[in-house]
Amino acid sequence: MRHAIGAAFLLACATSSAALAADYPTRPIRLIVGFAAGSSADVTARTIGQGMSEVLGQTIVVENRPGASSMVAGEFVSRAPKDGYTLLMATVASTINTTLLPDNKIDFQRDLVPITAVGGIPNILVVNPSVPAKNVQELIALAKAKPGDLLYGASGLGSGPQMATELFKQMAGIDMGSVLYPGSAQTVTDLLAGRIQVFFAPSTTAMSFVNQGMLRALATTQAKRMSTLPDLPTIAESGLPGYEATLWFGVLGPAGLDKAIVDKLSDAINASLKNPKVAAELKTQGLETIGGTPDQFKTLIATETERWAKVVHVMQANEKNK
Repeated sequence: MRHAIGAAFLLACATSSAALAADYPTRPIRLIVGFAAGSSADVTARTIGQGMSEVLGQTIVVENRPGASSMVAGEFVSRAPKDGYTLLMATVASTINTTLLPDNKIDFQRDLVPITAVGGIPNILVVNPSVPAKNVQELIALAKAKPGDLLYGASGLGSGPQMATELFKQMAGIDMGSVLYPGSAQTVTDLLAGRIQVFFAPSTTAMSFVNQGMLRALATTQAKRMSTLPDLPTIAESGLPGYEATLWFGVLGPAGLDKAIVDKLSDAINASLKNPKVAAELKTQGLETIGGTPDQFKTLIATETERWAKVVHVMQANEKNK
């Protein structure tokens, strides 16, 4: 009898979950971005949001809540109702800050549920044209000749661009000063003005300025060359073998979100990535789509958290020794 009651209860729960997902969504969905408008995360969220809207039949409203390299946005989503109407566009910064900011109020692996990885873009190592370096080795030589004189910009503490720079510094054995901004757009503004000299800029932010000759591109941070800039070498090719730093994006919801809704959202994202219009726009931004299941995204988050923890520990040790 007990087994029968238990089975009936599980069947009722499954039926209720399926019914909930079948009706979902019945109103607009908010997609929270932890960086300012115009940032690579913002551009990606708006692009994938358009595709999801077509699949789900509801508007995806992108809302910017910058602060603490997406930690403010992550905390906001973690405390949202577990109904699927408030989601987070997470970035690699989410995994970095788990180690970098141990006293934060959110653990991305505990307090949020992975839905699907959207895609990844390289950062492009760009410099102001006034910088005499024409390639990576010349930039390294310049930094070694004048330790700390070169200033790099990044969109916040623990952001993908900052950590890409820190990894570069560690592998090249150089020192550069840092200036942190709310988002990539503000960083580029100061780079163009010459107030900073170096930026590991998301390709979504940098490519138009590179194409116009307003910034000089030295290398890309991915393991292979970009299809849109085939003549631009990778940093690994430029004398730092093994270097790689991809700025990836993915959608998460608050922990406890019904699995049926998670699966429905995952299906919608994967369908959007196959939409020719969405795919073309993402490619224009330099983004390579990922997609896949919630479990695959969960594995990516765990792997990246461990990987960047090593870089953070070296960075913190170097700061203590100064």
